[in-house]
Amino acid sequence: ITMDRANAPCAVHSFESLATQKFYDDTTCHRLTEEGIFILQCGDPNATGAGGPGYTFADELSGKETYTRGVVAMANRGPDTNGSQFFIVWSDSSLEPHYTVLGTVDEESLVTVGKIASQGVDAGDGKPIADTSIKAVTLG
Repeated sequence: ITMDRANAPCAVHSFESLATQKFYDDTTCHRLTEEGIFILQCGDPNATGAGGPGYTFADELSGKETYTRGVVAMANRGPDTNGSQFFIVWSDSSLEPHYTVLGTVDEESLVTVGKIASQGVDAGDGKPIADTSIKAVTLG
């Protein structure tokens, strides 16, 4: 992920702190959507969609956010409920600008996410059929 520190300093700091603590290591991406929006959601240590780091932080929004292929954004449960969960947009999606953009992934990463998406999902919005484990997150 190429981080967007200028527009999302809190989100980037939180992600980097959690990565340093190995919070994301050996976790499973728990949600894939293939109808309406096209995202792979990760960052829940319980892989249920309800887990997080034990804290939340405010949105960092301009109101002009777009969620095009390659964008990485924070998942949330409503305003100012960011935690550890994030999603990768694998095909342009028409989400409202309610999700802090953390950064972008490169084409190689998008190929990998595309392979996961091509294997499908349980019931259109749920657990990916393909293995979606994050083995380790390193900062570089």
